[in-house]
Amino acid sequence: MDWRFTPQHFEHVFASVQSLNAADLDDLPPDHFDVVIVDEFHHAAAPSYRKLLDHLEPVELLGLTATPERSDDLSVLHWFDDRIAAELRLWDAIDQQRLSPFMYFGIHDGLDLTQIPWRRGHGYDLEALSSLYTSTDAWARTVLQEVLRLADNHSTMRALGFCVSIDHAKFMAEHFNKAGVPAVAVWGDSPQADRKAALHDLAAGKIRVVFSVDLFNEGVDVPTVDTVLMLRPTESPTLFLQQLGRGLRRSKGKSFCTVLDFVGTHRREFRFDRRYRALIGGTRRDIERAVQQGFPFLPAGCYMRLDEKASEIVLRSLREAIPTRWPARVEELRVIHAKYPDVTLSKYLAESGLDLPDVYDGSRAWSDLCEAAGLWTEPAGAHEKPLRRALGRLLHIDDDERIAAYRRLLESPTPVDVSGLSPRERRLVRMLVASTGDQVMTKDASLQEGVDLLWAHPQVRAELAQLLLELDDRVDHLHGSLDHHPDVPLQVHARYTRIEILAAFGIGDGATVPSWREGVYEAKSANAELFAFTLDKSSGAFSPTTRYRDYAISPSLIHWESQSLTRADSETGLRYRNHERDGRSIMLFSRLRADDRAFWFLGPATYRGHVGEKPMAITWELHTPLSGDLYQSFAAAVA
Repeated sequence: MDWRFTPQHFEHVFASVQSLNAADLDDLPPDHFDVVIVDEFHHAAAPSYRKLLDHLEPVELLGLTATPERSDDLSVLHWFDDRIAAELRLWDAIDQQRLSPFMYFGIHDGLDLTQIPWRRGHGYDLEALSSLYTSTDAWARTVLQEVLRLADNHSTMRALGFCVSIDHAKFMAEHFNKAGVPAVAVWGDSPQADRKAALHDLAAGKIRVVFSVDLFNEGVDVPTVDTVLMLRPTESPTLFLQQLGRGLRRSKGKSFCTVLDFVGTHRREFRFDRRYRALIGGTRRDIERAVQQGFPFLPAGCYMRLDEKASEIVLRSLREAIPTRWPARVEELRVIHAKYPDVTLSKYLAESGLDLPDVYDGSRAWSDLCEAAGLWTEPAGAHEKPLRRALGRLLHIDDDERIAAYRRLLESPTPVDVSGLSPRERRLVRMLVASTGDQVMTKDASLQEGVDLLWAHPQVRAELAQLLLELDDRVDHLHGSLDHHPDVPLQVHARYTRIEILAAFGIGDGATVPSWREGVYEAKSANAELFAFTLDKSSGAFSPTTRYRDYAISPSLIHWESQSLTRADSETGLRYRNHERDGRSIMLFSRLRADDRAFWFLGPATYRGHVGEKPMAITWELHTPLSGDLYQSFAAAVA
């Protein structure tokens, strides 16, 4: 029996995208619906979704997804003016107890995947991969052994296992059943009744494992799932998070989800960094550091561990999967240029697998790479080398307003006349000019001279435009404005260097800014105190007298220690304590490590008390609470 119905009035419609396309909406006026809500919006780049979305013109379009980043790098944000209205990332959701914490185990399984054929853009050949996984009972026994060893309680567990193929899923179910662990295998072509029964029996505890193929990655609601078995190699961050997410729904009696990820010896092309970056963020080098240190910064209740061999494989992959030497990077650009004659910085990164810090390694820049590969570049200016090198100091820029303003600025073929800019715009320009030209400009250079200097280097401007385009795609935090200081172009939870902070607060004049070496800067003209502090002082130029204990007590409270000689009743101590009475703003900027060039702007804060003196241990209350990931990092840094 056909249970599908065609709506008669289309007033309140709940349907799949495929059903709506089949209903032929061409005769329906584009503005017919006031509100359109699309779940799993990461599929919006697919033709079936585009057909529907391109036709409809609602008053309000709401897209919902747990994985906004697509593995094919196609954007779905242009339907929303490239902005996310609200987001709750994995770490925030776990921290707020909306999702269960997880225990992740990366286990070396002994399989050698290096001879499995690889297709660029598609990964391993699935047929060959399936043959390998089903060719030996030893591998299945290894999986079973690790499940019995690491699952919280294998006699009551409810597990989902993600397999390569139908044969693989059947193979695993057979082995588990023989071992007395009830299991079934389902796949895309399984009858709907079988799939429904499998999930029902899993939830009811009649079976312990459901092995699936290209199924249950999304749209599955079985909160009692407490074990996830990753039995197929995937470098897709979207797929990795979707599979992990199947076990993170909260359920009564479920304290955490156990995740067993089986790691073989992979080809050089396989990218572990993509999946781990989706999970813990940061660059490829940050991931390498996290693996080496045992993933130290995780939400409360979460745990990640790679066994010794799996850790060795992952680290080798991080170091070898992409070209690391300069000649290899140059040759890679030549190859990509042959395929894409108009290759851009973003295209090069996407095709090569390199990250921005790889391109801006040492004193080199994207322009240097282009020249070495024989690509055309604009004529060099008088200070080409130091200005190119300065671009490598801008990789932290993640402020939407600043990126948009600089991109508009660079569209002008001639230097902008700074006298016609607003105070806020002038400061934005000064932040850029002071950051790029500080090594070549004199201290008395005017802001206009700084702008003219930048425009005298067309290749630097061309590269900066490409860099900003790439940085625009990497903005990963929601930012807040600084309402009480309208002329200060900083965004809360964006990152800034000391030079940029001083320029934003109007410290000094002209194209350069004064030096700032101490932790606190009294910005008298702005009636503000600027605090810049480092959380992890275990390395770097910190003496025993400057290793202050600064950390997040909670998302809204920061523990900060003054200089070692500051008394509570001294002029400085009273200035801190009485800032609210005196109408003086306290602005907090923090970074995790001393080698981080930029500081996170935590926003304005209010004095809430102190303990002791020499140094004073002050508690500041942030006006804007930390996001979940920042709180986890800043709180853990004290350990």
